[in-house]
Amino acid sequence: MNVLVTGGAGYVGSVVVAELLKVGHQVTVYDNLSQGHRQAVPAGAELVVGEVGDRRALDLLFESRSVDAVMHFAAMIGAAESMQVPQRYFRNNCANTLTLLEAMLARRVSRFVFSSSAALYGNPERIPIEESAPLRPTNPYGESKLMVERLLDWFNRIHGLRYASLRYFNAAGAAGALGEDHRPESHLIPLTLKVALGQRDHVAIFGTGYPTPDGTCIRDYIHVLDLAAAHLLALEALTQHDRLIYNVGNGRGFSVRQVIEVARRVTGHPIPAVATTPRPGDPAILVASSEKIQRELNWRPKYPDLEAIIASAWEWHRRHPDGYNE
Repeated sequence: MNVLVTGGAGYVGSVVVAELLKVGHQVTVYDNLSQGHRQAVPAGAELVVGEVGDRRALDLLFESRSVDAVMHFAAMIGAAESMQVPQRYFRNNCANTLTLLEAMLARRVSRFVFSSSAALYGNPERIPIEESAPLRPTNPYGESKLMVERLLDWFNRIHGLRYASLRYFNAAGAAGALGEDHRPESHLIPLTLKVALGQRDHVAIFGTGYPTPDGTCIRDYIHVLDLAAAHLLALEALTQHDRLIYNVGNGRGFSVRQVIEVARRVTGHPIPAVATTPRPGDPAILVASSEKIQRELNWRPKYPDLEAIIASAWEWHRRHPDGYNE
């Protein structure tokens, strides 16, 4: 299959590209490199630098090569930042995705795998969260992902677009030479490891008064390789199904303090932590029920242990202290 991967030079996208190549797919990466890295594009994939919101560039891309399916990772991901500049999130995550979908329709490309988010659920009523839970985002980032899911539902009904929407929980860990290198970095595990590397004085804990056992936010961490496996299964399943929506997580939550403590054990570093004010729009607890994807696609996380997840990330950061250093 010829697969176009937008955002394929980024963290999750690059790992999915590597897994696609391993099973024999032909892959074109389309990325503006604003958050991605040339060095993260696996050998064997073609890199085309461009904007997802550039319809002319997309038309040329689709006209110049055969594309059977699109996997869409090109998005802004900062929930806290989205509370400061929501317009950037709605333009990039919503309007640009609409442009991509229009270009796909024009070339009759009918399979689409979407990188969605657990941020759709906001503050959930029940834990673990099932796909049928109310969708009430608490920040523009989550709202932008929900808007795309609504677009996809209508495109499926009206145009017959086959799509899978994978609602991520917290992607973490590394896959060999591929690791997490956001600039600026906003995710807890790499920020914590940067303290162990001596690149930061401390890790910040955003809020200690949440209704959780230790007062800090609880999140479900999923190894990036397990997340990639879910994408490949969803892509294959679109040959038989026209609409798939799945949570992808471990089904177990860890607090911010717990993650920092595990990182201390893995790295052997004290990793000072400093409590600060909560970030607007941060739900207290997000933990997945992944029973649906396990039941329907036979997906199982192979790397569910938090210590192993952090150890894989630590190994990558030790070998790449300056990230991809391009």
